[in-house]
Formats: sequence, structure tokens, C-alpha cells
Amino acid sequence: MLTMIVGVLGLLFIAVGWVLALGDVPPLRLTIPYLIGSALLTAYSALNWNLIFLVLNGAATILSAINLIRRIRISKVNVEDHG
Repeated sequence: MLTMIVGVLGLLFIAVGWVLALGDVPPLRLTIPYLIGSALLTAYSALNWNLIFLVLNGAATILSAINLIRRIRISKVNVEDHG
């Protein structure tokens, strides 16, 4: 039970960190490897049925995908404005 509490607290603190950083859009050189890595870790967590890491890595994958879309949209706007 203690390990589950520690895991959930870790998950919550990481999620709070993500929420606090939502205004920043990371560069593609960070977003793409993070997306691939978190997707692979989500699959790994699912295969091992580690619920804490499944939720954490699943959320990281979703956040990375959102950041990828945000970065592409920002790049398109910059090209249209300056192109």
C-alpha cells in the first residue's frame, strides 16, 4: 500500500509540473524523441501491467503529441507571416 501511495504522489507531482509548463512549447528536437520514448514506455508499462507508469507514460505520450501539434502550428504561422 505504501508503494502505491508513493507512486501516486510521484505521478501527481509530475502532472503538476506539466500543468505549470503548459504555456511553453518545446522544440521539435525534444518533442519527437520524448513522444517516441513515452509511447514505448507506455507499451512497456502495459505489457508489465504497471498501472502507475501506464498512466504516467500514457499522459506523457498524449502531452507530447499535443506539443508536436502545437509546434507544427506555430511553425506554419511563422512561415506564413514571414514567408
